[in-house]
Amino acid sequence: MRIITVKIPETYLEGLEELVNIGRYTSRSEAIRAAIRDLLKKELWEMSSNPASDHDHGGEPEENMGINKRLDRSSRVVRLTL
Repeated sequence: MRIITVKIPETYLEGLEELVNIGRYTSRSEAIRAAIRDLLKKELWEMSSNPASDHDHGGEPEENMGINKRLDRSSRVVRLTL
């Protein structure tokens, strides 16, 4: 994994801390990875199922299916089972 720097509003950070404190995620990083994974899956799924949608960013459906498969595999790494 690569390390990146992201600026977020204080309220987002407080929300992340709460998710960690209640035990939903083991770290803020884990929660952020899960949120990014879910966003990518949603956006790419919408794009591949409806190429003419507002979410179309110009990718081919075949490429998106490959990305979705990779996201599904990586989700097992970051998803916390309670």
